[in-house]
Amino acid sequence: MPAPSRSITVLGAGILGLWQALILARAGHRVRLVEASEEPFADCASLYAAVMLAPDREAENAPPMLRQLGREGVGLWKGFYPQLKANGSLVVAAARDRGELDRFARRTQGHRLVDAGELANLEPDLHDRFTAALYFPEEAHMPAPAALAFMLAEVQRAGVEIAFGQADAGDGADLVVDCRGLAARDALPDLRGVRGERILIRTREVKLRRPVQLLHPRVPLYVVPWDEGLYMIGATLIESDEAGPMTVRSALELLGGAYAVHPAFSEAEILDLGAAVRPAFPDNVPRALVRDSGRRIYVNGAYRHGFLLAPVLARAVAAYIEDGTASELVVTSGL
Repeated sequence: MPAPSRSITVLGAGILGLWQALILARAGHRVRLVEASEEPFADCASLYAAVMLAPDREAENAPPMLRQLGREGVGLWKGFYPQLKANGSLVVAAARDRGELDRFARRTQGHRLVDAGELANLEPDLHDRFTAALYFPEEAHMPAPAALAFMLAEVQRAGVEIAFGQADAGDGADLVVDCRGLAARDALPDLRGVRGERILIRTREVKLRRPVQLLHPRVPLYVVPWDEGLYMIGATLIESDEAGPMTVRSALELLGGAYAVHPAFSEAEILDLGAAVRPAFPDNVPRALVRDSGRRIYVNGAYRHGFLLAPVLARAVAAYIEDGTASELVVTSGL
């Protein structure tokens, strides 16, 4: 027999909170989504994400379970978001850094090595730029602003009550799902901030269909094609809680890396230089922590995997609320 409908308050309207609100509303619960900022995504680290759904590439530095869960996340996005760009991704390296490409190949799965000829077929604008690449055909990407706007519209369509510019803690609800990121550090002291910086540029001189990750011993980066000639260049990873403007050093490194991918990026317009601080647990794995005798669930630690695992986390939390189903993403110790 299904569990009765509950009154649930979701705190935080980033990618984690949006997915939680949507799945819980579709499960029949009465959901209220509360966001402290007055405008959607005004203070949201999710807006700065490159949104590469890349479980195979992320496996280089992630626990094995994240690869399988990430593949589930890609599948959920493919069945949900019609504008998802499922063109795979490429990993390249300069000829002098071929050892980096070989090392990356050994530490990841789901790819095949392509030579210069096949690379030119996949991305004609990279013709003569690189002698080989790793092609990850099952990966996907999407622009963060469009994806977040779509999610918000779907949450509204599901009947969720949305309150912007509110500091409501959900005290009157049966259950609170807290997705506030670093703002929840008063209750989750092991959270830390990881600063990421990125540059948004526009050019008509380069046409890429899929993300390109450039391996470099010092400054690895990625170039992600959005729409209408827009590209996101990212991203530095700095162990810091500082959310201030991008540094000159980071800008030079990112722009220099983009030039290494294709010299025509040197003529691109710079539209925005931004930085955000993302929450991470010590092991960099996001999870849902059940507290207060099951009345509050903290969904946090998204770090690099927010968009990828948000739908998986939402399903896991919904299953736990429904019948207490445990999973590797739902932690009940200290309940």
